[in-house]
This record gives sequence, C-alpha cells and structure tokens, in this order.
Amino acid sequence: MELPKMLANDPVTQARIDLTTALRAAARHGLNEGVCNHFSMTVPGREDLFLVNPQGLHWSEITPSDIVMADGEGNIVEGKYEVEPTAFYIHARIHAGNPRAKVVLHTHMPYATALTSIRDGRIEMCTQNAFRYWGRIAYDEKYGGVALSNDEGERMCRAMGDKDILFLRNHGVIVSGPTVAQAYDDLYYLERAAMVQVLAMQTGRELHNIDEAMAEHTARQIAGEAQQAFLHFESLKRMLDRDEAGWSRLTAVEGR
Repeated sequence: MELPKMLANDPVTQARIDLTTALRAAARHGLNEGVCNHFSMTVPGREDLFLVNPQGLHWSEITPSDIVMADGEGNIVEGKYEVEPTAFYIHARIHAGNPRAKVVLHTHMPYATALTSIRDGRIEMCTQNAFRYWGRIAYDEKYGGVALSNDEGERMCRAMGDKDILFLRNHGVIVSGPTVAQAYDDLYYLERAAMVQVLAMQTGRELHNIDEAMAEHTARQIAGEAQQAFLHFESLKRMLDRDEAGWSRLTAVEGR
C-alpha cells in the first residue's frame, strides 16, 4: 500500500528517508561491512524510541519502510524485521545516556578501523580534514568483545563522554550528531582523514602535525560552515534519485 504523499512532510517519515540515504550512501562510499553495523536516530518527539536499520538487509537495498522502530528494551514497535542485538546494546544505551546523540552511526570502516588496531592509534592533526575533529574524539582503549550486554553499551557511552566521536580499540568507530546530515558528513570526512593519514604513514616519513592553536582555529572555521553538511547530504539524495529508482519508496509500516 502506497502512503499518501503528504506523509513525506511527517518528521518520522523524513527521519526514515534520511537514515536510508545515509545507509545507501555509506554502501556507495565503502563504509559498510556485510550486513553488520547500524545507523540509528531517536524518533522525533519520542526520545524513548529510536529508528534503526533491520537485521539481515544490505545497506544498499534498504528503503524507508524497512527501517525499524524500537524501544530501549529491545522491543519492536514498528517494522517487519528484527534488529541485531548489538544495535540495542550499543545504540539504545548511547541514545539513553547521551541526550546530545540524536543520531548514532557505528561502522567498521577500513581506514579509521585500521587506526584502532595500532598501538596509540589516533587521528593526527596532519590534514585539513582532520582539523575538524579537534577536541571532538574520545578513545576507548579497552576491547570488550562483541557488544552483547547493556553493560558493554553503557561502558562505551561513558567512554564517549561529551565527545561526538568514539574510537573503539580493535573494533571500529561511533559517530554521533544532532541530525543525520551532520553525523554522516562527519563519518564520511573522518574516513577520508584516516585514509590520507594511513597513506602518509605508509611512506615511513614522519607526519607533519599542525600546532594546536592552528588546528583549533581551523576546527572553528569548519564548524562555522555547517551548511556544507546539509548541501552534501542533499547531493547524495539527488544521486540516489538519479541512479537507484525506488530507493525512497514508502509503504505501510506495520506496528506490533
């Protein structure tokens, strides 16, 4: 059953479309891994619920109607699919413990994850893309296994603290933000910064880090151009419209 076009203006429907955009774009950008990892967002107007991609679907095939609505206890409120347990234990705990984290993106994207796998791996202040993350990254130095308990999710939330981004030792990264557009923009450029850093490290030459004052100054400059994230995100939607017919298809979402 096709939904009325007027629902496109509904904030929950828009949130489903935005998450679908981010998931499909991440597949295009090589940030996904099989059918694992998750993108989530608190439901507009319902901070006790969140939207998340379902278990078993590749990110490139997800539509807005496939996005699942769940509560923090693991109960499916709306949706025809189940959700992988780690989505509850990581995402639900971060949403509950950090009200600033309206959107939570977790990936094992290769270059950033490579930095989590080397001793004292950090995003170094050696490229302009890296400067935007000045003072915004927390590093969790303890690997706790696959996140299959609330305790592990809560530990990650504590490690993240008041930062927007968490590097998980030997695991991957978590990026949070107030909107899907802003969080995805940060995720995309984080991987680009990590990629260039890893390539530079492969030369065997010493990285040329910028001094702290300049890194902080440039971070403020980039933060002042926040519209770039939204322009970037809208361009991704246009590319999907051009290349992937039916990607934003809306059908009735079943409740439970």
